[in-house]
Amino acid sequence: MRIAIVKLSAMGDIIHAMVALEFIKKALPDVQIDWIVEETFSKLLRDNPYIDNILSLNLKSIKKKKSLIFKELAKIKEYKKNSYDLIIDAQGLLKSAIVSKLLGTKIAGFDKDSSRESLSALFYTDKYKIAYDINKIDRNAMLFSYALNINITRDDILSKEPILFFKDHDFDFLSCKAKNILLVISSSRQNKNYPKEKFANITKKLDANFIVIWANENEKKMAEFIKNENEKVVIAHKMSLDELKCLVSKVDLVIGNDTGPTHMAWALNIPSITIFGSTPILQTYQTEINKVIKSSSNVNPFKLNHDDFSICEIDEEEIITI
Repeated sequence: MRIAIVKLSAMGDIIHAMVALEFIKKALPDVQIDWIVEETFSKLLRDNPYIDNILSLNLKSIKKKKSLIFKELAKIKEYKKNSYDLIIDAQGLLKSAIVSKLLGTKIAGFDKDSSRESLSALFYTDKYKIAYDINKIDRNAMLFSYALNINITRDDILSKEPILFFKDHDFDFLSCKAKNILLVISSSRQNKNYPKEKFANITKKLDANFIVIWANENEKKMAEFIKNENEKVVIAHKMSLDELKCLVSKVDLVIGNDTGPTHMAWALNIPSITIFGSTPILQTYQTEINKVIKSSSNVNPFKLNHDDFSICEIDEEEIITI
């Protein structure tokens, strides 16, 4: 049996779907699993033993240059030659549904009441009603379970193996004497970011080796602000995705916003504290080692409020004492 999973982006969403792979392969050891993903995130899937082929697209490039659509359509046409028995659209968006339709004829996905973009369901042959306002990891597991006639349970997920794979890297800024705490200080939207001033206060109140990661110049300036407040803070070099996966696997704790690198900690079975404000805590699992801090605001998962900056109200002591 050949299946294609369509989950194009973003980092956290891909991670939350990847957890199912281990259990799909255990239930169906002979199945071939290909994953269709945005090129930007393809390295996130690299070296995963449960994926047979990582097939990338660059749909985001079309926004900048419309004529590139023909290049992307040619890629999909080539991927279609794999003759998939089933395509599973785990994204539930119109663009992912269209990609799925172009890949083959038998397509599984969320029904019209279970997706943020209900029109996506028009492209599926097999539609499943799975509440949109439940845990996102459980939603993915349920979709794969229904589509493949297997049973992935919450207990399975809680006992998962680490689901990210990478080459080993050495980091000379890691301490052998103190706990290493990684700070993930930025995200895709400003209202998802815990204030840099409060991150700096956390570094002053805990005796640990703090490492701050960054991906662009704005994030680097935020990191430099924190270091100026506490000179013992280490600013990591700009990392590749492979280096980032490796670093997360080697620290003692990750503290960060609701964003991909923070969710890597859960994926790798590393202790974490994820800080939520304007987004629902349904994005991740809470476990004995993976904790969540949420602001007091009510979040509608169907319509996020981009003017909700309640994350800024969370007291540092809540994070320190969790």
